[in-house]
Amino acid sequence: MSLTSRILLAMAAGILVGSLLNALFHLDLMPGLRGAIDTYLIGGLFDVVGRIFVASLKLLVVPLVLVSLICGSSSLGNSSRMGPIAGKTMLFYLATTAIAVSIALLAAVLVGPGEGVNLVSDTTFQATEPPPLTDVLVNIFPTNPVQAMAEGKMLQIIVFALLFGYAISHAGEPGQRIASFFRDMESVVMKMVDVLMHLAPYGVFALLAKLFATMGIGAILDLGTYFLTVLAVLVLHVLVTYSLLLKGLTGLSPRIMLNKMRPVWAFAFSTASSGATLPITLRTVEHRMGVHNSVAGFTVPLGATINMDGTAIMQGVATVFIAQVYGMDLSMGAYVTVVITATLASIGTAAVPGVGLITLAMVLGQVGIPVEGIALIIGVDRLLDMVRTAVNVTGDSVASVVVARSENQFDEAVYLDESPDQDDDDIHDEALPTPTA
Repeated sequence: MSLTSRILLAMAAGILVGSLLNALFHLDLMPGLRGAIDTYLIGGLFDVVGRIFVASLKLLVVPLVLVSLICGSSSLGNSSRMGPIAGKTMLFYLATTAIAVSIALLAAVLVGPGEGVNLVSDTTFQATEPPPLTDVLVNIFPTNPVQAMAEGKMLQIIVFALLFGYAISHAGEPGQRIASFFRDMESVVMKMVDVLMHLAPYGVFALLAKLFATMGIGAILDLGTYFLTVLAVLVLHVLVTYSLLLKGLTGLSPRIMLNKMRPVWAFAFSTASSGATLPITLRTVEHRMGVHNSVAGFTVPLGATINMDGTAIMQGVATVFIAQVYGMDLSMGAYVTVVITATLASIGTAAVPGVGLITLAMVLGQVGIPVEGIALIIGVDRLLDMVRTAVNVTGDSVASVVVARSENQFDEAVYLDESPDQDDDDIHDEALPTPTA
């Protein structure tokens, strides 16, 4: 069985086992064993294995982003292509986010998930105040790169790595020696990713078993229309928007890309974190989709930080849902405000913890909807977060392919290779063709 199949099987088994345990608890079929199962299995084995797995993923994020960006920017430093690559990437992310929230608003207006919903109106939610835009812009630039790496401040790491890689490309022979060291370091880090990939089924199973044993599916039933609306738009965005953009801008088959995204989706769904999934996304984009490191090393880390199409979809549907629950009618100007605010907020609050709820609070505030309404959707937000993370990493991958193709930093033969056992190979040991300057 291929690694991808084992990961997907573990994901299905985790959801099944967790849901069964939750159902048994609610039916009170084993009252004598519930305490022991809670303590030793769900809160013990599943919790420990799941947290170790996520910690191991996060362990690789900073070194992988640092060495990949340094290698990529150093190979492009003399060609003056980093500027166009950055511009194309930012434009793609902003455009797809605007499309995502627009589709979400349209779907929510047509479906009306909040119409006739009678929920408690005295709910409370304390929104975290977003920092001023000036502070966000200043904080992108690190004063201490070591501290930025220690704290995992991804935008600061990206800025430092780009500057360092550019300096390497202009430092002559000493720069070449340093560049060689980082290329070797990247191979070592990618080997660590390979090792973790083979342990992934156990971590994925533990994470999902614990989550569904704790939450179950009961929360979905209370907000079924809202949940299904968000879920449908998320799937539509992947299958239609991304597929059309990929086909239209590159001429490549979307089916191949979606097939190769399966292991990345499993990681994203299990961890609900684009950052934790970043090592797997980067590995897949480079070695299964043929994007050269000079592009992938920039687009994937940046996308994991600021590309929030899935979150934008949630914000669009949630805005209409909460407005309908409170009996408020939104004007066309309000819908335009939601699109603009959600799109710009995806970048303006990129480095802020709990960014999804913060940006939703900003959006609601801009159109005069009570922020307390966020409490209505928190019950199902954790489950939807898993799906929208998978959407976000798909957007990162599509952007990488589109930008790489336009910059001739792309190996089409690797992309078209659909070998079923390819994800079990140490494919990073196979050198990709040297990027053209």
